[in-house]
Amino acid sequence: MRDERLLGDVRAELARAGLRASLVVRDLDDGREVSLDGDIPIPAASLAKVPLALAVLDRIADGRLDGAMPVTLPPGDPAEITPGTGRFRHPSTIAVDDLVSLTLTISDNGAADALLQLVPAAEVMADLDRLGIRGIVVRHPFADLSDTPLERFAPDEAHLAHTLAIRGSTPAHGHPVRQLDVARTNTTTATGFADLLEAVWRERGVRRVVAERLRGLLHANVIRHRLAPDFATDDARWASKTGTLLNLRHEAGVVEHADGSRFAVVALSASSVAATAQPAAEAALGAAARELHRHLRG
Repeated sequence: MRDERLLGDVRAELARAGLRASLVVRDLDDGREVSLDGDIPIPAASLAKVPLALAVLDRIADGRLDGAMPVTLPPGDPAEITPGTGRFRHPSTIAVDDLVSLTLTISDNGAADALLQLVPAAEVMADLDRLGIRGIVVRHPFADLSDTPLERFAPDEAHLAHTLAIRGSTPAHGHPVRQLDVARTNTTTATGFADLLEAVWRERGVRRVVAERLRGLLHANVIRHRLAPDFATDDARWASKTGTLLNLRHEAGVVEHADGSRFAVVALSASSVAATAQPAAEAALGAAARELHRHLRG
């Protein structure tokens, strides 16, 4: 009953901020968790880069891929709004292992797509299946995340793209914008992503060298405006990956406390407010995740 009241209060607070969210907080040592709509499939945006990175690192570890192998990327577009190689004016040659770093630390779409050429989506899905992880689906290149209605409107008309994103959803989670249609895009559930983080942190089916490398890259994530302010403290380390696409704001990570306790925190959200910059929504999502963590930790 206490959990039900808490979840009702959290849902109401998120609604006041214009958010609909799926949240899972899980104690990685004893398996206890609290979940708010954790099994609803949601477009994953850049969260799908984590299982891709895991698949690539696993192949580097067993010799199927050479981490030092150079890969040449074509020039990008200086007008590209996402960070990384997509903005480069000239071709670039980058080692596979460094492409993994760019993919996770700055969420580089070009680097991720170069990796997806080496380890296709079908192989990423086979690795997830081997680990027994359900709820995550990788289908398409990450360049698609920069090919939405938002890129077709002038900056002062961005609200029109967000309005389409908000109003286009169907009861079955279909959408005219393919990157928001759960039947066509990369998707995840909060529970499924918590399972992935648990596999990496507890090294369940994941080689130690791979888990350590992936954890280190998630600790090095430079995008820290969403949940990090609520979880990174002097006595707690925060490792995570964010995902942002039109009205979607996600973050999934692990908070490691000085006392040795570890909690997976997955927050997936969709906003009903037609605006790009929503600091109040970011703060509300972080507050909701923090409240569930506080409740579970006791």
